[in-house]
Amino acid sequence: MTARYSLGIDIGGTFTDIVVFDHTQGRQFARKVLTTHTDPATGVIDGVRQVLSADELPATEIGRVVHATTLFTNATIERKGAATGLITTDGFRDVLEIGRERKYELYDLAIAKPAPLAPRGWRREVAGRIDAEGKERVPLDLSALVDAAKSLQADGVQSVAVVFLHSYTNPAHERAAGLALAEAVPDLAISLSVEVAPEIREYERTSTTVVNAYIKPLAATYLDRLAEELAGLGIAAPLQLMLSNGGLGALEQAKQAPVALLESGPAAGALAGAWFGANDGDGHVLAFDMGGTTAKLSLVDDAQPLIAYDFEAARQKRFAHGSGLPIKISTIELIEIGAGGGSIARLNALGLLQVGPDSAGSEPGPACYGLGGEQPTVTDANFLLGYLNPEFFAGGSMDVDMQAARIAVASLAAQAGLSPEQAAWGIHDIANEAMAGAARVHIAERGKDPRKYALLATGGGGPLHAYHVAQKLGCRRIIVPPAAGVASAVGLLIAPARVDRVATVAAELDLLDWTAFEARYAALEAEAHTLIAATGLDPAQATTERLADVRYVGQAFEVVVSLPPGPYTKAAKPGLIAAFEAAYVEKFTRTPPAVPVEIINIRTAVSAEVPGERPRSAVTATGDPKPNAQRSLYFPEANGFVETPVFDRADLPAGYAFQGPAVIEESASTLIIGPSGKARVAADGNIVVDLES
Repeated sequence: MTARYSLGIDIGGTFTDIVVFDHTQGRQFARKVLTTHTDPATGVIDGVRQVLSADELPATEIGRVVHATTLFTNATIERKGAATGLITTDGFRDVLEIGRERKYELYDLAIAKPAPLAPRGWRREVAGRIDAEGKERVPLDLSALVDAAKSLQADGVQSVAVVFLHSYTNPAHERAAGLALAEAVPDLAISLSVEVAPEIREYERTSTTVVNAYIKPLAATYLDRLAEELAGLGIAAPLQLMLSNGGLGALEQAKQAPVALLESGPAAGALAGAWFGANDGDGHVLAFDMGGTTAKLSLVDDAQPLIAYDFEAARQKRFAHGSGLPIKISTIELIEIGAGGGSIARLNALGLLQVGPDSAGSEPGPACYGLGGEQPTVTDANFLLGYLNPEFFAGGSMDVDMQAARIAVASLAAQAGLSPEQAAWGIHDIANEAMAGAARVHIAERGKDPRKYALLATGGGGPLHAYHVAQKLGCRRIIVPPAAGVASAVGLLIAPARVDRVATVAAELDLLDWTAFEARYAALEAEAHTLIAATGLDPAQATTERLADVRYVGQAFEVVVSLPPGPYTKAAKPGLIAAFEAAYVEKFTRTPPAVPVEIINIRTAVSAEVPGERPRSAVTATGDPKPNAQRSLYFPEANGFVETPVFDRADLPAGYAFQGPAVIEESASTLIIGPSGKARVAADGNIVVDLES
């Protein structure tokens, strides 16, 4: 790598993390700043300016800039996207309402489905029909198409999704529509389903394309402005974006299909978990990332996060499949829980303590921020429990109002008939149980046992809560990497460029045209290599994985199968069947007898590693470290507060081992080790905590 520095930027709901990695010395420089929700770019630029100035880093030597953000996810959840319309095939205007005729709560008579992002009044039908085999039955009425778009624009619509029936078999009508609309209404943002989700199933394809249209104007405005502001600081490197699948995409690719960025921020945390847990967790970790607004957890096996090929956004009911907006993109499989440092505590209608899912965020933030927040939060409770140091919060960059935190928690305690300390522990413990409970469901659904995994904690709150969350899950080891508070931003700098492409073939294996089948794979791979090149990496160095969505004839849904490498001829058939049956048995334990197999979708995943040294913090401390302070911390197993030594992480040498309780502080996070934890500093910089059974 010719450039000396790489810059990672991760925007969360409360904090924005900035990391600069020095490839020549293996050092990293980090800052945490409050997220500016009204204009997220402002917080980013302020943070970058701070780290460049404080650490005297020349902007001209930054060769890579990688960005992850929850901005587009939040816009979808909070319904703060563009006014969005839909143009579709005559007779299919209501596919968004019809959806799937399956209730996510069978016996709920007042069930609420998410309202479509494109209201019915902003949906139009046009004549034109492609059949399921890709043959044109009715020509597309381009005049009616343009009239429909102009009427939508007159109604105030800013962005339009174009979804025609069976366009995944023949994209001609959608391509023609895209060209016609670009000429007739050039200031209207257009999203074509063949460019966003070119695969079978009308409802899911329509939903994904509408979500893309909903956030597309926001993405274009924000990303262009951020790239311009970074250039204004003297950073000439092109802006690259973290995609939901854990890969990198070029700026123009992200602006064209921003729906691929919905899980951008959490994906970076999962990559960091996989990277830092490869050694001390034997490649099998639960990557646990807790920030100020949400906590995320993903399973990592063999040092690789699991990949899913669809998910739901903006669920009406947490964890209820079918209650959200279906999205057909490839994404790192994870769960998000509304439990973060800013999660608000209150008494519910039954008089019981409840924490979250709503958050104080960064504006106004927890009461202790002194920015106007008055409701008690998890962070306020953690200060009262002694877990956080008011003199060193966020590396000492923020003033903490302890009196405001005490008043907020005491008010809730009085309502509940508890002491302030009891209320504070209740807030902390309920937040832990919310995270552990969600994790149990997520892990069990995949047939895994949490006791066989290490809990790798990152984010500002992950190391703070990991000890008690691990106890609830039965995990016997906790791993906390260096600079854990900004690990998601570090994850951006280890991510490969990755492109996932999909096409529908819908054919029985016995009737497959093998020449055409191989040609479809080759076309997808050629397209993916073009996009890899757009990130500045060499496609010739990329690796390719072929996958397919396969099922037995008569089944309604498929299993995603990793296939042997091509090229494919009829001789490849036994290998494809064997791969499918192995995946089917792993999921369902047995296969049905003598049923033909069909392939619905083919997929390709092309990735290219970024050259150069990856971030890995070396341990430079030597000697016998001494605590720099003592602090009184609350531990329920000790029946109250315990005087606990506080260490600066930078003072701990490799190989140093100690028994809890202890506090390990660094600028962006604090690690709490309870009385039953035995800790050591690994050679790679991780702090490894083993828990007594």
